[in-house]
Formats: sequence, C-alpha cells, structure tokens
Amino acid sequence: MRPTSAWTTLLLFFVIQGTSRTCTAKKVGSSTGRFANATLVRLSEFLSAGYKKGVRPVKDWRTSTLVAIDLMVYSILNVDEKNQVLTTYVWYRQSWTDEFLVWNPEDFDEVKQVSLPTANVWVPDILINEFVDVGKSPDIPYVYVTHDGLVRNYKPIQVVTACTLNIYNFPFDVQKCSLTFQSWLHTIDDINITLMRSPEELREDKSVFMNQGEWELLHILSNYKIFSVDDDDYYAEMKFHVVIRRRPLFYTVNLLLPSIFLMVMDIVGFYLPPDSGERVSFKITLLLGYSVFLIIVSDTLPATAIGTPLIGVYFVVCMALLVISLTETVLIVRLVHKQELQPPVPHWLRYLVLERAPALFCIHKKHRLCSRLSSQGSDMDDYKDNNYGTVQCRLHHTCELGRQHEREAALLGRGLPPPRDPSPPVVSNILQEVTAIRNFLEKRDRGNEVAKEWLQVGYVLDVLLFRVYLVAVVAYSITLGTLWSVWQVA
Repeated sequence: MRPTSAWTTLLLFFVIQGTSRTCTAKKVGSSTGRFANATLVRLSEFLSAGYKKGVRPVKDWRTSTLVAIDLMVYSILNVDEKNQVLTTYVWYRQSWTDEFLVWNPEDFDEVKQVSLPTANVWVPDILINEFVDVGKSPDIPYVYVTHDGLVRNYKPIQVVTACTLNIYNFPFDVQKCSLTFQSWLHTIDDINITLMRSPEELREDKSVFMNQGEWELLHILSNYKIFSVDDDDYYAEMKFHVVIRRRPLFYTVNLLLPSIFLMVMDIVGFYLPPDSGERVSFKITLLLGYSVFLIIVSDTLPATAIGTPLIGVYFVVCMALLVISLTETVLIVRLVHKQELQPPVPHWLRYLVLERAPALFCIHKKHRLCSRLSSQGSDMDDYKDNNYGTVQCRLHHTCELGRQHEREAALLGRGLPPPRDPSPPVVSNILQEVTAIRNFLEKRDRGNEVAKEWLQVGYVLDVLLFRVYLVAVVAYSITLGTLWSVWQVA
C-alpha cells in the first residue's frame, strides 16, 4: 500500500499546483461586467499589473538589452542641394526582448501576441543623429508583443536629415547620405544594436521603394561601430548609407541638347564668306540666344556655396567659345574689308601666312574670294591694253610733231618763212588726258593686287582659326562626354 500512497500524494501535488497557477492568472486578470470573458483584456491586465515602463526590462541589470533594427526606403521626397538636406520617407523597424512581458499562451486561449499602447511599455531611446527637422510622420500608438517577450515597434518616418551633397557631377551625380541610429543616453552595457536582417538582404532590398521619381535607389549599406566620446563610456551605433542616383534624362534634353545645338550652329557659321557682313550678324545672334538660354536655365541648376557643378562650367566655357568665335570673325572681316585702302601686306606676314602656313596646314589657294577682283582686274587690263595702243599712236604723233618743229626752226635759221601747222591745238590736251587715265589705271591695278593679297591673308587666317576653334570644341566635348559617361556607368 505504500507505493500506491506515494503515487497518490504526487498526483495530488501536481493538481494543486496547476489549480493554484490557474487561480492566480484568473485572479490577476479577473474582469467583471462585459469584459468578463475577454481574453485580450485579461492578458492586458495581466501584463500591466506591476509593470514599470521607466525601468529597462531585464531581471539582471548586468544584461544588455539587444535592439535589432531595420530600414526600408519608401521614397525620396526632396534633395535640397542649397541647404544640404535630404528628405526621405522610410519604414523603420526595431525589436527587443522585454523580460517582464511574458505569459503562457495556454492560460489565455492560445494568444501568442498582442498589441499594447506604446506609452505603456518601455521603448529604447534610439534616435537618428542627422535629424535637422521634425518630419510629418504618422503617429503609430501601438507595438506588438509576443508571448516570449519580443516587442516589435514598426512605424513609418519622414526623415529630414543633413547630408553632404556633392553636385559637381550634376546631372549624373550619385549621392550617399547616412542615417546613424544610436541610443542617445544608454551605453553599450545597457543597450546594444544589431541588424534585423543580414547586410546582403538589406543592401539589395528595393521592394517598397517608389521608383518613379527623379532619384533612383541603388542600395543601402550598413556599418556597425562602437565609439566613445570621453574614452570612458562606449556607445553602439548602426549607420545606414543610402546611395541614390539622379535620372539625367530631363536635364540632358532641356539643358545639354540646346547648348550642343547652338555650338554646332556656331561651327556651321564659319562656312559663311568672311568678306560678308552676315557672319558677324549670325554670330551676334547666337551669342544673344545663348545668353537668354543661360538666364532661363539658371533656376534649374543646383546652387551651393561650396562648389559649382561641372555643367555650369560647361555653360561658361561655351559662352567663352562663342565670344572667341565672334572676336575671330570681327578680326577677319576687318582684314578683308576695303582692302584697297590698306597698305601693302608686310613681307613677314606674306611669308608666314601666304607661303609657310598653306604648306604646313594643307590649305589650298583661295580663288573664290578673289574672283570678283580678278574679273575686275582682267577688265582693267583689257581696257589698259586698248588705251595703251592709243597712247602709243599719240606718242608717235607727238614724235612727228617734234620733227616738224625742228624743220621749222631750221627754216627760220635760213631766213625762210615757216610752213603752216596742220595739227589742231587740241592734241596736247588729249595727250594729257590719256596720260592721266593711264596713271589712274596703274594705281587702281596696284590697289587690286593689294586687295587680293589681304583677301588671301584673311582666308588663310580664317581657316587656321577655324581649325583651332574646332579642335578646342571637339576636345572639350570629348572630355566632358567621357567624364559624364563614366559617372553614368559607375
């Protein structure tokens, strides 16, 4: 009978213990009235009975509370380059273990998790160091608590943070902004931080990102670090690097292409004849149009006090190239304008420009510029040749008159009367006029030769300056295009 009594006593002991635990749970979570059979109400009262939300929820004070955090970027709201501020909308998640929020699901109808007001539980003081303004974040007043004490606090946050924005590569820029999460007061002995997911999953997660705006999310990097302010207390921090890239299509179409078209038209303008005034008017029109274009796009370019984007330098250089092109055109027009009134081409200039430069730079002789003057010169030569024969005849007649005067003088010396002069007195006047015409034609012929040389000098210099200008524009464009292509691929 003794073994039977022992087993009976042990069975009664377990029955009494189970009954007392059930009674205790019911006593603590007892409710009356309409909440008498509400399991969640009983559970809430059971968890809140004697709970101290101002005390870190550990039974052993030497135990550190491990807070697991996670970050998911939902949208890039604004990138303020001038004030160096980034505004994002993120989904922030954090979880930790509360050793005082534990229950047995069997005592509460198998309830394994419950939502509790955030104001009634202990929450770690984890903040973002880069905060510069309070965003318009919705208030989520509840947290989820599981039966083993795991507290999950999920909430969306509009984050307005300071960020060092480098706009030198605009509009092909890639920005890297940091969000540093750390406990503002508690040291690593009290609160430690870890990731909720692996760094690889966090890096490639773009599941909730709205990918329709100006900015594209590349990846999110994470970095855990322990630091100390005074070499005494050490703090844990988790830094998230949000890497974003601007989509450059809008700025390429509205900024780069119009500028490229204007520069191409400036190069085409060199094919206008340099001895015509239309080239100067064309260049001035382009310069004014580019100035208006810069005024329009000035509000589109980002402005900062620490640097200027490369595209701004590109616009300034393009403006300088247009001014240089206009200056070159004015110089050439000055050389080829009213050449007959200019002094002859200096010997050194004729040697360098008309003899050495065409041979070195493969510049063909220019006939088109001098065609008009050549035709004028041939007409003058014909006219001069025709009049030259007349002049010869007149000179022959003058010689005959001279011989006649000699005969008259001989007759007077002999005492004989001179014969009558058969020549009219107007012949001498005609001779003077023909001589003046001949001098005028010779002077005009020399002026045309000088004009031809100056036209040739202007043509050679125009070709040389155009080639130098074209090389400068092409080299500058290739350099910028290469840089922007590398930045776009990187």
